[in-house]
Amino acid sequence: MNIGIVCYPTFGGSGVVATELGKALAKNGHNVHFITYSQPTRLDFFNQNLFYHEVDIRTYPLFQYPPYELALASKMVDVVEHENLDLLHVHYAIPHASAAFMAKQILKEKNINIPVVTTLHGTDITLVGKDPSYEPVVTFSINKSDGVTAVSEDLKKDTLEHFDIYQHIEVIPNFIDLSRFKRQKKEHFKTAICPNGEKLMVHTSNFRKVKRVEDVIHVFNNVRKIIPAKLLLVGDGPERIKMEKLCRELGTCEDIRFLGKLEAVEEVLSVSDLFLMPSEKESFGLAALEAMACEVPVLSSNAGGIPELNINGVTGFTCNVGDVKDMTEKALYILADEHLDTFKKAALERAKEFDISNILPLYENFYDKILKTEPA
Repeated sequence: MNIGIVCYPTFGGSGVVATELGKALAKNGHNVHFITYSQPTRLDFFNQNLFYHEVDIRTYPLFQYPPYELALASKMVDVVEHENLDLLHVHYAIPHASAAFMAKQILKEKNINIPVVTTLHGTDITLVGKDPSYEPVVTFSINKSDGVTAVSEDLKKDTLEHFDIYQHIEVIPNFIDLSRFKRQKKEHFKTAICPNGEKLMVHTSNFRKVKRVEDVIHVFNNVRKIIPAKLLLVGDGPERIKMEKLCRELGTCEDIRFLGKLEAVEEVLSVSDLFLMPSEKESFGLAALEAMACEVPVLSSNAGGIPELNINGVTGFTCNVGDVKDMTEKALYILADEHLDTFKKAALERAKEFDISNILPLYENFYDKILKTEPA
């Protein structure tokens, strides 16, 4: 197949999933054309079947904001027409699905029918999409897609509850590349951080309020009062300054390291004992899956689609949002020497179910089904 992938090129989950999917499709013999405003961060290797098309965003004095959606639609038209694409797969509804609809209508005038698959990832539905300013366009764009997928049953349910959707939504979960995300021998790194054999806890996110990083710090503070422990915080975002202030107030700074954005997060996960994800909302929990693939059990909230991934009492525990006391008790249980190895093994076995080799055929079969259906 000749596939166009439209995504955000940033560190966010939707961009990561879209890029990794495209790379896997290319390895499997498909031609994959990425269409976005800059090269995706995970598009980090050469393959003869991978192509990148940059959206040209020009600023004119008339516009207060550059009209990205129009530029994107024009670029889609150009790539579909000149690269003979079979299908467009757009990730994150806003503004990609609406831009794809516009491109599709333009191409119809040229007697070109291009099927569009839209994948819903989370905040495009649960946060941005519910804004009254965007809801009519989001609803319309989803319904006018030829195929729609969601990364979890919870996200599908949320979409159908809050939008007037008549399209079928296929659930295809996020995935992991186990050849990259696996436990590595980094004992020297662990020794440098935990010189006295402390347990190592870790959290990765974009430090937005919905991630509840303050709960991570409070749980850690409670744990360190009982057993020797250290905490690594990976990522950056609007809440970081507040979290640094909280660490000072609690007197935990000497045991916490803010590592900022890391590309090779698997190296940090390889030396960790427990991954914390107390989020207020997660449509899937890709960061948790990456941790599990590196044999790290997960302590999470029970929000959104996380319980579909993190099996309570097996791969870790799920707790009510904001219940720091329960999270502390569960963290201490997992970190106990007599329990930790069992949780680590279970986490890896669960992660294997989401290996890209298992999920890629689901997308390929979905593409085939859409291509055999008359375009909308």
